Amino acid sequence: SRTVHGRPLVYLDNAATTQKPRVVMETLEHYYAELNSNIHRGVHQLSMQETEAYENARKKIARFINAADVREVIFVRGGTEAINLVASSYGRRNVQAGDEVLVTAMEHHSNIVPWQMLCEEKGANLRVVPMTDDGELQLDAYEQLLGDRTRIVAVTHVSNALGTVNPISKMIELAHARGIPVLVDACQSVQHVAIDVQALDADFLVFSGHKLYGPTGVGVLYGKVRLLSKMPPYQGGGDMIASVTFEKTTYNALPYRFEAGTPNIAGGIGLGAAIDYVSAVGVETIARYEQELLDYGRRVFDAILRVCVRRLAAHEASVLSFTVDGVHPHDVGTILDFEGIAIRTGHHCAQPVMDRLGIPATARASLAFYNTRAEIDALGQALHKVLEVFPDVGNQ
Repeated sequence: SRTVHGRPLVYLDNAATTQKPRVVMETLEHYYAELNSNIHRGVHQLSMQETEAYENARKKIARFINAADVREVIFVRGGTEAINLVASSYGRRNVQAGDEVLVTAMEHHSNIVPWQMLCEEKGANLRVVPMTDDGELQLDAYEQLLGDRTRIVAVTHVSNALGTVNPISKMIELAHARGIPVLVDACQSVQHVAIDVQALDADFLVFSGHKLYGPTGVGVLYGKVRLLSKMPPYQGGGDMIASVTFEKTTYNALPYRFEAGTPNIAGGIGLGAAIDYVSAVGVETIARYEQELLDYGRRVFDAILRVCVRRLAAHEASVLSFTVDGVHPHDVGTILDFEGIAIRTGHHCAQPVMDRLGIPATARASLAFYNTRAEIDALGQALHKVLEVFPDVGNQ
């Protein structure tokens, strides 16, 4: 029901963050209004109730991604912190001078910079899997880059800039054949497709709650128990300890070893509510509808002159990344905003992708299952407004 500049709001910025179901907002309100307390430390009723609710949310997440053990689910602030945790804890222990960390050309900055920092600290080398002109990873090159000095692979499941769905199952298989662990960035996939970490055999997998219809400030690191149990804590403080003296501190068991201090309790419980909501709708139902909406959006865009959809890869998910000939993406976004259309413009925290495509930025409309064909039509009409404001000088 919201209006923007006097126009009905059309929210197409879901890759940045999703809107929240009413049940998630009600869950947060109920927590703060009725049950607010700290967890894991209290023997009073409120603390015990909230501890149970928080740990039930962990169990829901474990079931949602089919983790083999609830101890494999670590609560963090978001996908970014999860990657930093693995880079700092696993990376510092296992990456040495001359070793290699393998990422891809289409990573979000959050899956580049932590590994760069690790490599700089250790004197290791960051290697990059190249991308084709069609926006797909070069698997032959990937296989050749997997070497004796490769200590970990970090790859996005779905590109936030292009929507490309990467063949992570095959990539994990090839890495494991060389004994190399793989971290999967699922921040742009977990809300669109079913994730089964056991079937994938992923060693680590990360995602953010706010892209999965949950609150901001909460996310998940999944890791295999055998790997997490050998990793030192990422941060020190309360709750991650078993005992503390000035001579020696012993650390808590999994998953609490990696959850120092008071966590985002409301966020964790709210994420659990979001997962209940998504599960009730059905991930397969969501995926099928969003693919239909994506196909419809492509047809709408194809009918508009001077609009170039970066429709490259054979397998894509929920992203319409485009440019308008003769118009900077920021100008496109500004005009669309005055038409009530919310999209994202820029390099989308994926500057290497833009460099590879030879463009400074794109406009990005990203879809969720609450979007409609009517909203895609409104986007198309607003793009005609862009063309009116910026006529094709070359044809005048």
